[in-house]
Amino acid sequence: MVDLSVKIGQLTLKNPVMTASGTFGYGEEFADFIDLSRLGGIIVKGTTLHPRQGNPYPRMVETPSGMLNAVGLQNKGVEHFANIIYPRIKDLDTRVIVNVSGASVEDYVGVCERLNGLDKVAAIEVNISCPNVKQGGMGFGTTCAGAESVVSAVRKAWDRTMIVKLTPNVTDITEIARAAEAAGADAVSLTNTFLGMAIDVERMRPYLSTVTGGLSGACIRPIAVRMVWQVANAVQVPVVGLGGIMNGRDAVEFMLAGATAVQIGTANFIDPQTSVKVVDYIEDYLTRHGMSSCSELIGAMKR
Repeated sequence: MVDLSVKIGQLTLKNPVMTASGTFGYGEEFADFIDLSRLGGIIVKGTTLHPRQGNPYPRMVETPSGMLNAVGLQNKGVEHFANIIYPRIKDLDTRVIVNVSGASVEDYVGVCERLNGLDKVAAIEVNISCPNVKQGGMGFGTTCAGAESVVSAVRKAWDRTMIVKLTPNVTDITEIARAAEAAGADAVSLTNTFLGMAIDVERMRPYLSTVTGGLSGACIRPIAVRMVWQVANAVQVPVVGLGGIMNGRDAVEFMLAGATAVQIGTANFIDPQTSVKVVDYIEDYLTRHGMSSCSELIGAMKR
């Protein structure tokens, strides 16, 4: 037997595999496909203070080895989550983590204040990296001052584990990671999607209504692994790795680079059982390499 558990801030996960926000709904949508209790955690779709309709259609398009999305944080707001969704998922045998977003610092704080009363919300993931909203989102995550303003305000409003989700659309992601750490983040997660676009050459129009969108999938993985490695060597807090993880081997690559845990995103659309297959692969990998726990795997890349 190997110990798959990992710790992020005050939070202990039974294994290092979580599902990425926006790709797994609220977890219950996948209950017919996998045993949710086998996951380390579920990060629910982005939650804002007020309902959001999201961007106009079309807002998703497949690209070589990936996809572009411009959903725009569509959700019914934190009150709907607290009153309707939370009662249905609070007793799941896995960690429930809420992805929090906003158009202003006050929005982020307002969401956290509402979530404070929900004791089964194990942690929050503060999204300062969404490229598909006109205000807030990535606007906060592209400067150290912007990241610090959100993280420090949320830190005062939230006393449980706080993960901060970083954007890759910056010159030096380690600077933003350090700013988030200094402002009180318990961990950082990276990467969110890369800003991209695709054009229908016959119609001579962009595929997405917003012209640009967030690129995810296998095509971004080598860049995401590089960024995780850089950040893991720049901060003391745990790093959660994501970006193009399609199978167990990909997940181990992120952990060797320094990730304490990983998130499965776009792969959920292709095979809804990917996340549990990744759990099995990591356990088998540790056994094959004579490791007794995940702690021996994290950052174990040889140079």
